[in-house]
Amino acid sequence: MSHKSGFVSIIGKPNSGKSTLMNALIGEKLSIITSKPQTTRKRILGILSSDDYQIVFLDTPGILNPEYLMQERMLDYVYSSVKDSDIILFLIDVSTDPTGNLTLNEKHIAEILQDNKTIKILILNKIDLSGQPAVESLINDLSAKKMFERIIPISASKSFNISTITDALVEFLPEHPKYYPDDQLSDANERFFVSEIIREKVFELFRDEIPYSTEILIVEFKERENAKAFISAEIVVEKESQKPIILGAKGEAIRRLGKSAREAIEEFLQYEVYLELRVKVREKWRSNPNMLKSFGYTKDDE
Repeated sequence: MSHKSGFVSIIGKPNSGKSTLMNALIGEKLSIITSKPQTTRKRILGILSSDDYQIVFLDTPGILNPEYLMQERMLDYVYSSVKDSDIILFLIDVSTDPTGNLTLNEKHIAEILQDNKTIKILILNKIDLSGQPAVESLINDLSAKKMFERIIPISASKSFNISTITDALVEFLPEHPKYYPDDQLSDANERFFVSEIIREKVFELFRDEIPYSTEILIVEFKERENAKAFISAEIVVEKESQKPIILGAKGEAIRRLGKSAREAIEEFLQYEVYLELRVKVREKWRSNPNMLKSFGYTKDDE
C-alpha cells in the first residue's frame, strides 16, 4: 500500500486560530496560544504521523502589513512556508469577519491565494460563535469564488470537525515516504520550546506594548545529576522604561512570571527545573537587522 506525506502551511490573519488549530491537529501543544494577536513570530513545525501518512504542518505568523523589520521577517516566514508546501490551509475567523471579504481582500493574502497554484483548503474557524444559517450562507458565497478545493467549517478551540481536515489533507497529499521518524513531533529543540513558554507567560501577564517588545533568549540549559535542571533565560526589552515593568515593585512581577513559566516548563519537559530570569535592554531590537539575525529571525538566503 502506498504511503502519503507532505507539507501543509497554516496561514491567516493574526488571531484567526492558526496555532490552536495546529495543536488540535497534532494532539499536542507545540505552538503557544494567547488572546493577543501576533503571538506566533516564527514558523513552527509540527508532525502528525500514522501508518499510512505523515503530515508536516507549518504554523506561521499572522499575515499583516509590516510596520517594522521584525514584522517583515514574520511575513517572510509566511511566504517561504507557502512556497515549500504541498497544501495551504487558509483560516478565516468568522466571528470577526462573517463575510470573509475583509480577509480575502487583504493585500498579502490576495497575493498569496491568487498567485499560488498549490492546493488550497479554506478553514472557517470559530463557527461556534456564529449561527448555522450564517455559516452555510458564507460557505455558499465562498464556494462560488472557486478559489479553494475544499471549504471546512470548524471550531479549533473546541476541536470540532478537526478530523474532517485531516481526512481532506490525506486525500490531497502526494505519495511520498515519511520525512521524519514516527515519534518526532517537531524539528525544534527543547531550548526553543522553553523560550516560547516563557514568552507566552509574558503575553499573559503583561499588557499593551510590553509583550511585543520582548524577546526570550535561553542563555544556559543544563541537566544535572541529583538536582533540578538549570535554565537561565534573558528577557530582552527595547527601552529602559520597560525593564522596571517586567521586574515589578520589589521584583514581584518577575517572580510571578518565573513561577508561572517554571510550572509550564516542567509540565512540558516532564521533569523539575530551576529557572533563572534576567531582564536586558536592547534598544530598538525589533528594527535592528543584526540583532534580529542573532535572535533567529532570518530570511531564507541568510
